[in-house]
Amino acid sequence: MNGAGRLRIVAIADTDSYVKWAAALIGSLPGAELIVLDTPLVVSDTQLAVALRGSGLSRPRGRGGSGDRVRRAGYGDLPRLLAGADAVLLAARGPLVQVLQRQISSMAPCPVIVTGLPGISIPPTRLALHFRRGCDLFVLHSHREVREFASLAIERGIRQRFALATLPFARATMHEPAADGTDLVFAAQAKVPPEREERKRVVRLLIAAAEADPGRRVVLKLRGRPGESETHRELHSYPELLREAGDLPENLVVSTEAMSTALRRAEGLVTVSSTAAIEAAAAGVPVIALDTFGVSEQLINVVFIGSDLLAGEDDVIHRRFPVLRSQWRRDNYFHEPSDDDWLGQLRALVERRRRGGLEPREPLQRFAGRARDAWERRLALGEHDPQSAGAAAYAVGLPLHVVARAVRMVRGRVLRTRSAERERTPVPG
Repeated sequence: MNGAGRLRIVAIADTDSYVKWAAALIGSLPGAELIVLDTPLVVSDTQLAVALRGSGLSRPRGRGGSGDRVRRAGYGDLPRLLAGADAVLLAARGPLVQVLQRQISSMAPCPVIVTGLPGISIPPTRLALHFRRGCDLFVLHSHREVREFASLAIERGIRQRFALATLPFARATMHEPAADGTDLVFAAQAKVPPEREERKRVVRLLIAAAEADPGRRVVLKLRGRPGESETHRELHSYPELLREAGDLPENLVVSTEAMSTALRRAEGLVTVSSTAAIEAAAAGVPVIALDTFGVSEQLINVVFIGSDLLAGEDDVIHRRFPVLRSQWRRDNYFHEPSDDDWLGQLRALVERRRRGGLEPREPLQRFAGRARDAWERRLALGEHDPQSAGAAAYAVGLPLHVVARAVRMVRGRVLRTRSAERERTPVPG
C-alpha cells in the first residue's frame, strides 16, 4: 500500500449509472480517483456533474493535471494513469469490464481488480458473473445479493469472492434532512417496462395522477437529456410519448436533475424497479413499486416481493403509499453499516498481493485468442479503440457474428418447436 497504509484506488467508469455508482462508492476515500473512459456511451459533462454531486470527488479538469481526482481519458492512457495503483475498480458494463480486466492483468505489478453492479441486482444473472469472472473481488449491496450470487457462482463453476457494501446512494441520503415535499416523482428506466404500449400506459398514468390533484406536481424524472447516452438503450422515450399524448396538465413536469435533489421535494416515489426506490426509502420518502405489468425477473422487480411496496395504478393516482416492511429491510439493502466488509476484504487482498501471496485469476480459455480479444475490445470501445487490429477484427468478425447469431436463433426456434410437438403428441397407452 502507498504511504502509511493509504489505499490508492482508481475507478474506471463510462456510463451515467456506473459513473454515479463509482463516485459514490469511493468518493469518501482519501486519494481515490475516477477515470471517465471514452466509449460510445460515455457521460456528457452535464451528466458527469450530476453524478459527482455530493460524492466527495472534484469536478474534472480535462485529461491531465497531477492534482485531479476525476479526469477523462482514452483506453491508451490507462497504463500510465493506473501505474502504482493498489486497486482498480471497474465500474462498467460486463463486456467492457472483461476488456479492461484483460489489459490491467498484464500490468506489472498488477493491482487488485474490483468490480460490482450499480443498483438492484436481483435476480443474479449468468452474464453478470461471466464477464466479471477475471476480477479479484465483486461488490454487491445486500445480504440477499451476496447469497444468491454466491449460489449462482457455485452452480456455474465460477470461483469468485463477493463483498458487501451499503448501496452508496442509500448511504448518502441517510444523512440528508427528512424529505417534506409534495411532488409525486416517477423514476424512469430505459429497459423497464420494455414495450411501447406499456410505456404509453405509464404516460397515461402520470397524466391521470396530475389531473387528480392539479395543485401538486407529478415529476417524470429522467436519467439524462435528449441526445445524452445512458447505460441501457431506450427504444421508446418518455418525452417522445408525452409529445404524442398532446395537451398535458401544467403540473406534469419533466426533470433531469439529480435524484437526490428530486427526493428532497418528494411526497413519494413511483418506479417499476429503479434503484431510486432504495435511495428514496433511505431518505424516508414513501415508495410504490408499480406492479401494473406484473412481477418478474425481466422487470427486475422480484426483489420487492415481501417488501409491501408493490402497488397498482389506483394507489399512484390517489397517492396511497405503502409502508416498507421491516422484516424485508435487513436482507435487502438496509443492513447495519457494520456488516459492510468490502473495504476490509480489499485491503487484505492488496496486502496479499504486495507480499506475492495472491494468486492471479485463471485466464478464460477462449477460441481465436488475440483476434477474439481485438474483436471484443472494438465492440466495447467502438471508434474509441486506439488499435487498428480492433477495426480489422471487427470488419472480419461482424459478418460471422451476425451469421452465428442467426444460426443460434434458428436452432432455438427449431428446438422449441420440437419440444412443443412432443408435448402435443399423445403418449402410447
